[in-house]
Amino acid sequence: MSPGNATDFSELFLHGFPTQPEFQGLLFLLFLSVYLLAILGNATIIFLIRSDLQLLHAPMYFFLSNLALADLGFISTTVPKVLENLLSHKKTISFHACLVQMYFYVSFGNSDSFLLASMAYDRYVAICSPLRYSALMSRKRCLLLASVSWAIPIVHSLLYTILMSRISFCDSREIPHFFCDLYPLLEISCSDSSVIEMLLLTEGVVEVLGPFVLIAISYVRIFYTILKIPSSSGKKKAFSTCGSHIAVVVLFYGTVSWVYFKPRSNNSDRKDTVASVMYTMVTPMLNPFIYSLRNSEMKAAMKRVIRHHFH
Repeated sequence: MSPGNATDFSELFLHGFPTQPEFQGLLFLLFLSVYLLAILGNATIIFLIRSDLQLLHAPMYFFLSNLALADLGFISTTVPKVLENLLSHKKTISFHACLVQMYFYVSFGNSDSFLLASMAYDRYVAICSPLRYSALMSRKRCLLLASVSWAIPIVHSLLYTILMSRISFCDSREIPHFFCDLYPLLEISCSDSSVIEMLLLTEGVVEVLGPFVLIAISYVRIFYTILKIPSSSGKKKAFSTCGSHIAVVVLFYGTVSWVYFKPRSNNSDRKDTVASVMYTMVTPMLNPFIYSLRNSEMKAAMKRVIRHHFH
């Protein structure tokens, strides 16, 4: 088949889980369970924060509700199609649906990254400048940080989607992944992808690593401040306010780094598929449970909401 515009192809094939047919049903049940838990957990976080005034006006929980919303979108972008393909023998996706999936995947994923950075800044101000916390984390600034966390990924994703819509394919229409990601699509393209790859190495890396660097700097300053606290109880209390956020950051950036910051030649092995499952499915499922189980304020809010609605 001669190279042509990608829109000439009505369907692409997703080959992300090369397992035996008898295991497809087990994978379907596993991913369905993860998806339902993620929907339940994140929806509960949003409901609790929006229903409880004490949480709603706290910057940390304002960002947490936005993170839960981003996680809902993030996991809903990939998992429904994965579940459909696990029950189907064709395992296909139309090219236009592939572009839509890629757009929302990149957008929600990068929003996650920016929101985690905003939450790290909030913890930095709370611990390192507690007397100025109300002024530095005003409602206006929180809205600005949240707006930036959504706006930049939306524009960024639109840029990549427009560029990817112009690529051409050669003979292969088989995407070596379980969803439409940038690198797997470029692997089966026969177009000149130098512009896209340059953007991935510059603007794309900066957008992913930029928030991570801000998070790292914030926690270096936080740990330095905590170490100067004279009492052990004070140190323990300060560390406890950051524990949930650190766990989420490590889980998210650890798996993302494994997939995207390695040589291209290693991007299609089974370990990368497992890592992709971790950050696209497992992380959005675990985030609300990490925050709710480790956070006394979330537990107290749940009790208040239950008393209000059921008594």
